Amino acid sequence: MNIKKSWIIIAAIALVVIIAVVKYNGMVKSEQLVEKQWANVQSSYQRRADLIPNLVNTVKGYAAHEQKTLTDIIEARAKATSVNISAKDLTPDKIQQFQEAQNQISGALGRLMVVVEKYPDLKANQNFLELQAQLEGTENRINVERNRFNEEVQKYNTKIKTFPSNLLNAMYGFQEKGYFEAQRGSEYAPTVTF
Repeated sequence: MNIKKSWIIIAAIALVVIIAVVKYNGMVKSEQLVEKQWANVQSSYQRRADLIPNLVNTVKGYAAHEQKTLTDIIEARAKATSVNISAKDLTPDKIQQFQEAQNQISGALGRLMVVVEKYPDLKANQNFLELQAQLEGTENRINVERNRFNEEVQKYNTKIKTFPSNLLNAMYGFQEKGYFEAQRGSEYAPTVTF
């Protein structure tokens, strides 16, 4: 009878260890998916940052006296590319900091498009049209990658907060990740005037 109890205890311990290993590996896999998706988000933003100098130079030839708008874009790009967040440190505050820097680029690009409206020759220029199409495609990619990132973060955060994974989370230090959120004021439709 004593040997039978020993085997039951050993089997129970083995089962707990197997469950812990499976849960731990699942959390690691989920965290890796978040980190991979973060790299995709950064790649999309980098593509936008790489296109901006070409766009600015194309506009510069047509609108040399619009230097302030062009300078604002260059400065916003420089600031946004200097904000780097490690995939291991995706806290809500860090995500917000990154997002604010990227929002400055979006605002500066919006002002540039207003300037472009003043120059019919520029709007018809093939180089500009191509860059504008690439930039539009890049903005769409950024949105898709941010949505995918938020999906992976949601899965990961759910996994580390549910039982029994939350017990392992305490032991191994898995931290909640931050989400991308809508820019303040984006719930209101912009006013378009001509």
